[in-house]
Amino acid sequence: MLIHQIENKSFEKYLLNQTNFDQTVPDTIKNQAKLAVKDHYTFDFMELADEHSERQLERALIENIRNFLCEMGYSFAFLGNQFRLTVDDEDFFIDLLLFHRELQCLVAIELKIGDFKPEYKGKMEFYLNLLNDTVKLPEENDAIGIIICKNKKRTIVEYALKTSVHPIGVSTYSISPALPESYKNILPDGKTIAQKLQTFYLDRGDEEVRTDENW
Repeated sequence: MLIHQIENKSFEKYLLNQTNFDQTVPDTIKNQAKLAVKDHYTFDFMELADEHSERQLERALIENIRNFLCEMGYSFAFLGNQFRLTVDDEDFFIDLLLFHRELQCLVAIELKIGDFKPEYKGKMEFYLNLLNDTVKLPEENDAIGIIICKNKKRTIVEYALKTSVHPIGVSTYSISPALPESYKNILPDGKTIAQKLQTFYLDRGDEEVRTDENW
C-alpha cells in the first residue's frame, strides 16, 4: 500500500489540493483538514470504461468500497450512498456520505463525470446546511464537502470557492494509474515539498523540521 501511494504521488496531490479551508475550518483542525482532501484521485481499481455515467461511477466505487476508502484516506468511514435528505416533503440525495474520524465531521461527496461548474458549489452548500442542521451530532464539527469531477480549471474553482462560508474542496479523478498531463507541470519539486512540510509542522508547533529535499 505504501509503495502504491508513493508511485501514485499521493502526498504531492495533498499539497496541491484546492479548498477554502483556510477561511472556513477552525484553526484546531485546519491543517488536518487540508491533508484529508487530495487534488486528484486515482480509481484504477474499477473495471469501468472511459465513457461512463455518474451512476456507473458511483456503483463501481461502492462495489470496490475497500479500495475506494484506501484511496480517500485511512481516516474515512463509509456511511452510505444516495443518502437521503428531506426538506418540505421533497427528497434530495447525496452521492456518497463519509465520516472522518480525526476531523470528527461528516463528509459529503458529489461525483461529476465532466468539467467542474461553479453551480456545483451552490448545490454542495445546500447539502452541507442540511447535514449540519439535521444529521450532525452536537459534539461533531461542521460537515465538509468534496466535489470530485473528471476535470477542472483551477482558476474557475478558485473564484467559485472564494465567497463560500462552508468548507468545500474540489478534486478530479481518473480511472487509469497514469497521471494526467495537466498535472505533470504543476506537481511541486522536492524543495517545494520540503518548504510546505516545514510550514505545516511549524504551524503545529514543532520546533525542529528537516528541510532537506531528499528527506
